[in-house]
Amino acid sequence: MEPLDQWIERQYRHSAAALMRSISPLGIVKVRPGFAQTIRPHKGSIVASPVLGAYDPEPDYFFHWFRDSAVVIEAVRALFEDTGSTELLGHFADFVRFSLSLQQLDGRRLADSPWRDAVAADFRQFLRSAEELSAAHGESLSGETRVNADGTLDISKWPRPQNDGPALRAVSLLHWQAAAPLDDELAAAVEALLRADLRYTQSHWREACFDIWEEEKGLHYYTLRASASALEAGAAWLERSQESAEAALYRSDAGAILGALDEYWREDLQFFKSRVLESQAPSSKELDIAVIFAAIHAGAHAPTHSVRDPRMHATLAQLEALFEAEYAINRNRPSSRGPAMGRYAGDVYFSGGAYYFSTLAAAEFCFRAAAHSSSMSTLIARGDAFLETVRAYTPPSGDLSEQFDQNTGAQRSAQQLAWSYAAFITCIQARRLLD
Repeated sequence: MEPLDQWIERQYRHSAAALMRSISPLGIVKVRPGFAQTIRPHKGSIVASPVLGAYDPEPDYFFHWFRDSAVVIEAVRALFEDTGSTELLGHFADFVRFSLSLQQLDGRRLADSPWRDAVAADFRQFLRSAEELSAAHGESLSGETRVNADGTLDISKWPRPQNDGPALRAVSLLHWQAAAPLDDELAAAVEALLRADLRYTQSHWREACFDIWEEEKGLHYYTLRASASALEAGAAWLERSQESAEAALYRSDAGAILGALDEYWREDLQFFKSRVLESQAPSSKELDIAVIFAAIHAGAHAPTHSVRDPRMHATLAQLEALFEAEYAINRNRPSSRGPAMGRYAGDVYFSGGAYYFSTLAAAEFCFRAAAHSSSMSTLIARGDAFLETVRAYTPPSGDLSEQFDQNTGAQRSAQQLAWSYAAFITCIQARRLLD
């Protein structure tokens, strides 16, 4: 078999090239006949998948998700640090300008217009209400889960608000500021977007929203951890500009969030619960890979609620045990492979897992933890075992969908998922930093 390092380098190159197809996909036109829509993407938009689907059977992922686009632009930063490519910097500039343009959207213009008449009768049940559209303007736009790739509002019913996107984007903007030479125009645009994202995060972190999977409304570990990281890093940025009052507010809120997250620890079950539902009802999704994503996407190196936190390692161990038992492809696997990872117990979306990005998140967690641990070699080997599993279910083409079936290993759900490629890139970047 090809050595793991050799496969990694080949898959990294393929993932980088494949990721670019989701960024500014100007050559693709998405027609949604039922909604009477024709979407021609704008420069700077990032679609979750460039492969057109309409739940036939692949889902329609031709949207610019705020969260997914932040994850992708962070992977683009990792590629930029590898290459210094001006093309990649250009993609970042386009992303910033597109993101700023979304602040001008105003759902009130759609609320009473006759566009609904053109929507097919059997699709009208999926439309947002006039009341909801009327509320989509100003600061509330940052709570939109997704928009069309042409920079227009998504008119379909979808779980909203979702507050992880602005926080994750702020974290990535700060990383880009440190990594790239920004001309005056781009620097000003980045600052404007960053300030808006930080203001939104600070104003809304106490409010219930939908989780990373857009399924349940409540206060979510992932969103809160991303918010704390954005506010902490934002405070440091403001302090460098002598904006001490705002910085103190952000730093205080970041501390309050981390204190609140201590209450998410389930000592009896040895994991961080992923959510507290708005209804206060119990959730079957408490043990969720979203907590591991929180540790790697937040990018924090603090002793708690990070890859350094023993409670986070215990959470990963519980997730491994869960998917060991739940997924047929994890049984009788070679000792060189880690378990294929999913989202949570009883997932029913398409095959219900496994997910490439979940398995890669487990690997990236191990690599990032290795940098801060006396058990470096053990953690590196554990991360490599997860990569061996990804390799086992990656076709020779290197193409990555959203899922690989928990029973057969066949690819399922959205094809050419940008998040899958982004997860591979940031995972391997974390591994390389250990050399």
